[in-house]
Amino acid sequence: MLEDGSVYEGTARGDFKETACEIVFNTSMTGYVEILTDPSYAGQGVVMTYPMIGNYGISREDFESERLQPSAFIVHELSSDPSNFRCTDTIENLLKEYNIPCISGVDTRAVVKKLRESGTMRGVLTSDIGDRERLMDVIKSFRQIDLVGSVTAKQTKVYGEENTGAEIALMDFGTKRNIINNLVKRNCIVTVYPSFTSADEIIKTSPDGIMLSNGPGDPSECVDIIKEIKKLYDYGIPTFAICLGHQLMALANGGETERMKYGHRGANHPVKFLNEDRTYLSSQNHGYMVNGKGLPDNAEINCINVNDKTVEGIVYHGKPVFTVQFHPEANAGPRDTAFLFDRFLKMAAEGRYDD
Repeated sequence: MLEDGSVYEGTARGDFKETACEIVFNTSMTGYVEILTDPSYAGQGVVMTYPMIGNYGISREDFESERLQPSAFIVHELSSDPSNFRCTDTIENLLKEYNIPCISGVDTRAVVKKLRESGTMRGVLTSDIGDRERLMDVIKSFRQIDLVGSVTAKQTKVYGEENTGAEIALMDFGTKRNIINNLVKRNCIVTVYPSFTSADEIIKTSPDGIMLSNGPGDPSECVDIIKEIKKLYDYGIPTFAICLGHQLMALANGGETERMKYGHRGANHPVKFLNEDRTYLSSQNHGYMVNGKGLPDNAEINCINVNDKTVEGIVYHGKPVFTVQFHPEANAGPRDTAFLFDRFLKMAAEGRYDD
């Protein structure tokens, strides 16, 4: 049941229980394991538009974090008979293991049509639709609080200790593992810091570069984090930010963010690099955006979304800092923009941005 009172029926699957959440949709045809383990989905019920989910089973090698992250999973058909040489279990067993409720048999395209027309809504999964007034109270009282704090690392951890390349400090707001993997395979030593780490603590380690990760929730609520990011920006350490990190960097420099009508969540979003006059396909997962207002004079919007012209990338001239709204690490999705990790490491070595 959505907050406008509309009801969609299906079959209880996974670890079903009454659950309120924000209802969003993803248009990817594959990559459901990566989607389910992406911390950016914390507090959300994910509707998959592709009609069959689970047909290639699950492999824990594809996890983007240590556990499943959404509050609920909503599909048209949930496969119980997967076939793939990497498959180790069914998706339903995985949902049960991590206590995630699921509904199958739902007309997911009708749900998506509703969300596209009316915007993202809160909703509730329930097995009893009798008392609609009570359910509406449950929906209206649903709030998402400190989502970044719920998914960030609890302590510092180092990856790629045996490497000999750049030392990168990664601020974890809900990072996906493939961000770390992309740096480690480029010979970096990556130190992952909890979101509550102070700028001074990072600066004193003298990293070659800083990465600001993706993550869930409304960026404007991360007031303390934004203050620390501004200190890092002013200090001038080469910085590359992705998704939520991109939004936080804009806010730290006077920019504005706003909630999107229904967000970008999928693996085929076209992004135009204005200085190159080239367009790349990208993986995206966000419900907020930088609207371009209030940015400092040295901030250049260098990437836009081809579909709706929203901001997808910013370069901060005079500082070795650039940010993108999309996911160059993909997983799932195209790897067209993975070269941005190489651009970041070149910037870390030279101390300046060069596109």
